[in-house]
Amino acid sequence: MATGSTDPPRSPSSGVLQKLVLVFSICIAASTYKAIQPPPPKLCGSPDGPTITAPRIKLRDGRHLAYKEYGVPRDEATYKIVVIHGSDSCRHDNAFSALLSPDVKGVYMVSFDRPGYGESDPDPNRTPKSLALDVEELADQLSLGSKFYVIGYSMGGQATWACLKYIPHRLAGVTLVAPVVNYWWKNFPSELSTEAYYQQARNDQWAVRVAHYAPWLTHWWNSQTWFSGSSVVARNLGILSKADKEIMFKLGGARKQHEAQIRQQGTHETLLRDMIVGFGTWEFDPMEIENLFPNKEGSVHLWHGDDDALVPVTLQRYIAQKLPWIHYHEIPGAGHLFPFAPGMVNNIVKTLLTEDEVKN
Repeated sequence: MATGSTDPPRSPSSGVLQKLVLVFSICIAASTYKAIQPPPPKLCGSPDGPTITAPRIKLRDGRHLAYKEYGVPRDEATYKIVVIHGSDSCRHDNAFSALLSPDVKGVYMVSFDRPGYGESDPDPNRTPKSLALDVEELADQLSLGSKFYVIGYSMGGQATWACLKYIPHRLAGVTLVAPVVNYWWKNFPSELSTEAYYQQARNDQWAVRVAHYAPWLTHWWNSQTWFSGSSVVARNLGILSKADKEIMFKLGGARKQHEAQIRQQGTHETLLRDMIVGFGTWEFDPMEIENLFPNKEGSVHLWHGDDDALVPVTLQRYIAQKLPWIHYHEIPGAGHLFPFAPGMVNNIVKTLLTEDEVKN
């Protein structure tokens, strides 16, 4: 007797349903992939991109770096300083030149658009080390000499720490001003970094957490509309301290002329890339850097306000304890924007360029 399958006959509708589920799943996956992918940057000089207006150098990997020079001519300068701007800024935002009094003689400064900002090409492979090499290459192509000074502000601290690590032989002196701190640097005691981390607003805790643990989600996280992303990306001034709000009020529209240039190539390769690099897993811990100037032929300084609502002062104090060769200057009552307060730039620059510290 013939035998056959005992399985019930398959309903035609069940096969159709499976196909529909498969198609729906593929559509959801494709839609999700598209949502988390950042849009391509609008490259300066491309047919649909912003116009190139700044002088630029061509780097080792073919990228271009835009820069702006200030002060006395290079070949007449006694002091040559590379200034590294912070988040949501560009080469035009050089307070250290704009607010420096004329009695500080012989100073040449150059600020540059960090990758993706202003008119500098993006660097999707950006790391702290690549930023330091950008600084060195800029200095070489501008003939700044075997040694030069570096001042890094806020998110520019990631490049400044990297200069201390990777190009110490090129540095005459360094100043870090309110540098952004990575909560995951391994030498922070966990209780200290955790306490500082939770001082942030809830939305900023999550934005930083995503940048660290799931950098591929950073664009989506800060562009979706279900909940708030990074306060810095949203330009939410409510996160600033009272002192910072007063400074912002006094500054008024000083940045309006160039503000549109800052993010003109896209937010992902500017602010979001800053977050991914700044809060990612670093290949070194700044607290393990050795003294660059054991013979006091130069100096390294760290300035911070004790009312900084963006970067917890407790972490800067710990860094200063771990690196006692860094001259630490804490400004009472000051917020994150304290360099724009009257007289601060003079103090910061003079202290860097002279052996005697200026008292606050």
